Amino acid sequence: MTIGIAGAGSIGVAMALVFARAGHDVRCWDPFPDACRRGANELGDRLALLHRGGLLDEDPGVVAARVAFVSELDLAVDDVQLVQECAPERLDVKQALYERLAGLTGPTVPLASSSSALRASLIADGNPAAHRILVAHPVNPPYLLPVIELVPSALTDPAITERAASVYAGAGLRPVALHREVEGFVFNRLQGAVLREAYCLVRDGVVDVAELDAVVTLGLGRRWSVVGPFETVDLNTRGGIESHAEKMGPAYERMGRERGQHDPWTPDLVAAVAAQRRELLPLADWERRVAWRDEQLIERARADVHDHPRAGEVAVG
Repeated sequence: MTIGIAGAGSIGVAMALVFARAGHDVRCWDPFPDACRRGANELGDRLALLHRGGLLDEDPGVVAARVAFVSELDLAVDDVQLVQECAPERLDVKQALYERLAGLTGPTVPLASSSSALRASLIADGNPAAHRILVAHPVNPPYLLPVIELVPSALTDPAITERAASVYAGAGLRPVALHREVEGFVFNRLQGAVLREAYCLVRDGVVDVAELDAVVTLGLGRRWSVVGPFETVDLNTRGGIESHAEKMGPAYERMGRERGQHDPWTPDLVAAVAAQRRELLPLADWERRVAWRDEQLIERARADVHDHPRAGEVAVG
């Protein structure tokens, strides 16, 4: 399989690495020769880093040889199975690029944007290949954080989205298909919500930057590396989601109102979320899953002590 990458910046190089590590040939285009040279060097550096960390099954040179950096767009996307667009986050730049891609690629080739916030419907506006355009937003760096959001527009052919999802899954990424378009998608809306509150807490004199980051890296972040927000609260309270919402919902509603956001957890919404959680985890398995969560956190705590021993402690192992 051959993948075309449009844009040799940091995301373009990172996605080239993901596909090449999976065994695919990659052609990475950028209109600026300096960007291609810099991209080739960056690819080598990242592959060496993964190799040192034991995350590369092949010699870095073998993987790097699958990636060609080219200065002509038609060479990059000729007879490819998917195009990953990684151009700057400017609507005019992306629209002009997709006008060219529409005529240079076959009728079944997904044209996927790495956009962090721009909707596919805006990018595809007036484009004859609008049915092939979707957002495929990777989490940076995708060779270490293997999830990618797929956000089609109302005009995107579902078969194109399915084809793209298959390609990403085959490259080791976890495709997450959104049901409808929304600015910022899921990842950046979640990240934005945390950042907004973080800025407010610093502004209001509640906490300093370093201490806030410690709360996330040693608390929320470590826990979220094992279970997501819904599973977190499901496992934190005996009885699951509905029990947690009954106990904590009013406090969260007050905190939201304090920030001018009134989005209470209505009974219908809580019931819908709880139903999805119970499909994933019956309450009969709750104790087992809590024990599993703790085992995973123990492993992360052990790794943290090994890598960053406290003063007076000696790393072992």
